[in-house]
Amino acid sequence: MSIEIRPVSPTDHTVWLPLWQSYLQFYQSELPAEVSATTWQRFLDPSEPTHAALAWCDGQAVGLVQWIFHRTNWSVEHSCYLQDLFVVEGLRGSGVGRQLIEHVYAQARAAGASRVHWLTHESNTDARQLYERIAERSGFLQYRTLL
Repeated sequence: MSIEIRPVSPTDHTVWLPLWQSYLQFYQSELPAEVSATTWQRFLDPSEPTHAALAWCDGQAVGLVQWIFHRTNWSVEHSCYLQDLFVVEGLRGSGVGRQLIEHVYAQARAAGASRVHWLTHESNTDARQLYERIAERSGFLQYRTLL
């Protein structure tokens, strides 16, 4: 199986949106259409710090990864937050997720970022098996308030 990872382009919206919606469903979440539309437009705006890439196999988009560069008070260099990662169900465990993460690592290195970090839900045990092999768990717990 040959996988190609490439940045999203304006013509990719029709393949990105179903993957994005499947990702949201995986986490039992819904977003207003306006949020998804704005997110998509941000990926296409070179002045935005948010980026996206798709994994392709035999002409089909089979995964997505989305990341954001941001300042940090812990380093002079920017940090890279891998915000969203999704692989279609039939290809999970096949290495596509790892390739998407490694794509973000390469983009972060090229941008001079000092680290890549991400969150996952504690119940996402399949993904956590991969994450335990390719990254270090920080031990920090997330707390938040929605405003």
